[in-house]
Amino acid sequence: MSGIDKQAHQDELIGRATGLMDLVSYQEGSIVSRTIMEKKAGTLTLFAVAEGQGLSEHTAPFDALVYILDGEAEVLISGQPHLVKQGQMIIMPANQPHALKAMKQFKMMLVMIRA
Repeated sequence: MSGIDKQAHQDELIGRATGLMDLVSYQEGSIVSRTIMEKKAGTLTLFAVAEGQGLSEHTAPFDALVYILDGEAEVLISGQPHLVKQGQMIIMPANQPHALKAMKQFKMMLVMIRA
């Protein structure tokens, strides 16, 4: 998706009440993402992660908040596992290795603040 298309896709949500769960759908064997907001100060992205899928271990230079909208995920932070369920959140600290795995399919909102 081009930058212009991406911005138009984001702009269609402004001033409109929308359910987060409706903005991203599960796809068997895949991870689906949708950027809701992308600004200089940070991003808000939704993910739908099929059972058994995940994001491999990596680091980020900024803190990130994960809020589980549906299902449950195992979140590893510096090798320490955390089971995070629907309605729960966890903050992944900057510069610490982290990974996510779908114990069951899950949807999450990822908020990264760059400042």
